[in-house]
Amino acid sequence: MKLQGDDETRISGKMIGAMIAVTAFVGLIIIIVLVQNKKPVHQPAPQTTDDTAQVTTPVLPEEDIKTGTGSPSDLDFWDKYPEGGNGQDKDPAAGTDEKQNGKEEKKDPAEDDKEKKEDDPSTDGKHTLVKYRDGSEKWELINPYLQKNDYDYSNLVLKEDYMEYYIDGRKTSSVGIDVNEHDTYIDFNRVKKAGIEFVMIRAGVRGYDTGAIKIDEYFLDNLKRANDAGLHVGIYFTSQAITEEEAVEEATTILLAIEGSKVEYPIAIKMGFADNDTSRIEGLTRAERTPIVKAFLDTVSAAGYTGMIEGDKEWLIKEIDMTRLSSYDVWLEQEQDLPDYPYKYSMWNYKNRASVDGVPGFASLNVSFIDYTEK
Repeated sequence: MKLQGDDETRISGKMIGAMIAVTAFVGLIIIIVLVQNKKPVHQPAPQTTDDTAQVTTPVLPEEDIKTGTGSPSDLDFWDKYPEGGNGQDKDPAAGTDEKQNGKEEKKDPAEDDKEKKEDDPSTDGKHTLVKYRDGSEKWELINPYLQKNDYDYSNLVLKEDYMEYYIDGRKTSSVGIDVNEHDTYIDFNRVKKAGIEFVMIRAGVRGYDTGAIKIDEYFLDNLKRANDAGLHVGIYFTSQAITEEEAVEEATTILLAIEGSKVEYPIAIKMGFADNDTSRIEGLTRAERTPIVKAFLDTVSAAGYTGMIEGDKEWLIKEIDMTRLSSYDVWLEQEQDLPDYPYKYSMWNYKNRASVDGVPGFASLNVSFIDYTEK
């Protein structure tokens, strides 16, 4: 006999069995998930929806970091940035973009001109152009340790052939000539009346080949008659000394010759190369010539006279070291409208073919910025 409770018991048993099976299956799934979660998983970089397109620094794979197999290009990540973000080309490592809002920045033309002037030796104020005797030219650095000349060339006035310099409307210069035995007889009285105030007379020369000292034929006569005419007198000697002893010999010869004469202007040494020939000093270096010149100047200075160096721009800048001779005055030879010698000088030979009454042929004109009678 089948009872109603028997069916209910069977149904309940089946439901219990089904629940146990479902529970077991769910447990198995949970166990599998837990096991999987124990393994490291590389998560992809989070994507951003921000319009600024922010980019995170790329990370090397873990195995590359451990083994050092990552290539340098893997680290050059700035070039991986997209161009044109927000209408700009921006390097995250840079401060200011060269382009903004699609427009390229334009440099100020004044800045460009300034950069060009700083790079141009003709306008940078740090160089001076030197023309060499072989015809070549070179921009040489100006020595910051030598005193610069401070002449205001707008104060120079050329009256006929005579150069004059004015300060506050007052003439502070003197005009003079330089002469040698090739000028033969000079009428210094007429020279004086022509407006000449001083004369530089050559005492003699040392032969550029033989090395022998020769006193100019008319030297002593010129010296006396120039003094008698009331002209201020200075002396110069053309040197080819190759030792300091020879330079002292030259200076001593001059000092003996002018003993008892009135010499108010400087005693100058003129050293240079021979035209179209080889001179004795040709083989000397700049470092060797400098103490030779100094020996001459020290000798005349010790005797109470003003020592002076005569030379052109090339000689003064490249052939002797003026930093060692800076205590002596300079007589600059530069026949042009305005001299471009950057350093201090006190006398300027500005014209070699001038007409001066009393001088046969052409006269060589000079302007002295110093009144040596008051020095």
